[in-house]
Amino acid sequence: MATRPAVFLKNAWTKELVLVTSFTIMALAIILPPLRPYTKYTNMINKATPYSYPVPLLDDGNMPYVPSHSQDPQGPSLEWLKKL
Repeated sequence: MATRPAVFLKNAWTKELVLVTSFTIMALAIILPPLRPYTKYTNMINKATPYSYPVPLLDDGNMPYVPSHSQDPQGPSLEWLKKL
């Protein structure tokens, strides 16, 4: 039973080298990223990075509801990254 896939792959390799190579690269591109050891840290950094950054406002003295500096953290912190 194991000879059938081996024979198929041997024939495909000799006849359609480009197709076999492209399918192999595609399969590796799908399978390998979740297996990388740094995937966990990459996901943590992406979650902690804000999508939009605050824009400085020109204070004309007529904006009492706008704080001068934001003191509250906006999402997960990156303290774990500093400890590595």
